[in-house]
Amino acid sequence: MREVTFINRNRNRWQDFEQKINDPRRMQPDELADHYIQLTDDLSYARTFYSQSSVVQYLNTLSSKAYHLIYQNKREKSTRLQTFWTKELPRDLYKAKRSFLLSLVIFLVSMLIGVASAMQNDDFARLVLGDQYVNMTLDNIEKGDPLAVYGNIGEVPMFLMITGNNLMVSFVVFLFGLLTPLGTAFHLFRNGLMVGVFQTFFYKNSLLTVSSLGIYLHGTLELSAIVLAGGAGIILGRGMLFPGTLPRKTAFVKGIKSGTKIMLGLVPFFIIAGFIESFVTRYYNQMSLTVNLLIIVVSLTMILGYFVFYPIYIHKRLTQKQLKDEQT
Repeated sequence: MREVTFINRNRNRWQDFEQKINDPRRMQPDELADHYIQLTDDLSYARTFYSQSSVVQYLNTLSSKAYHLIYQNKREKSTRLQTFWTKELPRDLYKAKRSFLLSLVIFLVSMLIGVASAMQNDDFARLVLGDQYVNMTLDNIEKGDPLAVYGNIGEVPMFLMITGNNLMVSFVVFLFGLLTPLGTAFHLFRNGLMVGVFQTFFYKNSLLTVSSLGIYLHGTLELSAIVLAGGAGIILGRGMLFPGTLPRKTAFVKGIKSGTKIMLGLVPFFIIAGFIESFVTRYYNQMSLTVNLLIIVVSLTMILGYFVFYPIYIHKRLTQKQLKDEQT
């Protein structure tokens, strides 16, 4: 898009926003937040394609005024959290869709490699999962409770341990993006390989259905969140390795901000997954098939709903609103 076309399309909206900033009483907090998000998108676009233009300075000044107005307004603090979940994070999620897709592909391919390797070599499960875990699980299978490991300790200690471990693993996957996307890809591959080997190990013991129903009670949220954390790590690494038209430092800082938002958005899902694993999974063999499937379906709906479909909805809504503003 030519610079003059870009300016003509958005000039009226910028000027309208500038007038409203001078009289904050004319705007509701949500309206201010929406305008600010659109303005920062325009600024990012202008920096990318018209980095030497005066429009960049104008938009930067306008964005700074809006930023100070938002964060010095005490009433806005009460809606800041809501805005993060309903607008800011979904927009970042939509922009990161390609990184999420790449993360998912890496994870699924590594799972298939784990399945194929474990099918060909019986000792591969011991190599990946460890002798102690394999021997313990074989003993549990003989006792008629293959997933007894989930009931070895109390619910609360297990919840704290599992949730802490899941958060640590996800942030490791994310932070290894500092070593370029290859660092994150390595940890995604490692986790996917373990899942594939784990499932194949139970398949060889004729327990694939039982293990899947029990494991995916919490694993639907947990594994999905790890894949999403991988996407955040890829964003982090790409910002440093492939800055595009932006200065490398600017692209890297932008990647850190976007990736960190996504990681913060994943924390509640890891907590829910840890709760299910600690308080629910231990009763997998006492629950009906309907209850098991219901928990899995609800978990999958939460992930797809918030991290896939809702960002698409927000993007379409804001795009339509922007086109409407340009036409008026």
